[in-house]
Amino acid sequence: MHNLGIFSRLDRSILSSVLFLVLATALLSACAGKTAPSATQRAAAHELEGKIGELQLHLLEQETRLKEMQRKLDEAIEEVVRAKAKMHSLESKAEAASTMAEAEIALKVLEARMPGEGKSPEAVQAEHLLKMSLQELEKQNYGGALYLVNQAKDFIKAGEARLKSQEHLETRAGEVFFAAPIALQMLRTGNVREGPGSNFKVLFTLGKGTPLVGHSRKGQWVRIEDQKGRAGWTSYTLVEGW
Repeated sequence: MHNLGIFSRLDRSILSSVLFLVLATALLSACAGKTAPSATQRAAAHELEGKIGELQLHLLEQETRLKEMQRKLDEAIEEVVRAKAKMHSLESKAEAASTMAEAEIALKVLEARMPGEGKSPEAVQAEHLLKMSLQELEKQNYGGALYLVNQAKDFIKAGEARLKSQEHLETRAGEVFFAAPIALQMLRTGNVREGPGSNFKVLFTLGKGTPLVGHSRKGQWVRIEDQKGRAGWTSYTLVEGW
């Protein structure tokens, strides 16, 4: 589905901003607890506050874009559903109801497997489409209902594919997975460690500009993977959105 790619790109942009905002706020709070900050520390804190303000505005802009895209997507789907109703297609109530039941079960399995708190973007979209499908089923628009169910199944499959890509990752206590993998790059040369902390063993070092994928976070550490398939943890101060 074309709209899957659109939402994925926008989600990654929002998540990159959220990652920096959350971690930067934590760092700023930690700095605030120290007594008698130096002039350099005050300047750094002021700069960080400015970046946080910019990111908050950026997030509001992205959320507005996402809502507008959702509205346009719903309008396009509703147009197809209305066309299905006019066509009096051969889909039966039993076929639509059966496919809907299968999708509902698949969605519950997906939600049960999802790590972290809250629902994934794929699960949210699938649930929304299934509700629309039920409404069309009640209107006896079986073609429209079946179309919506199949759209929901595409989102469920996308969620399952993302989970499969995370299966090789050993989850740690307190680790929070992003709703979608984030495209990152190394801000400067830095170490990648075995775990989320400076006390963990250094696995390898990456140079400035190295492309990465961010999977999750814990505290001020981000679980990353490079293009060679090597994975580990690095400080959020060493990465930026790409």
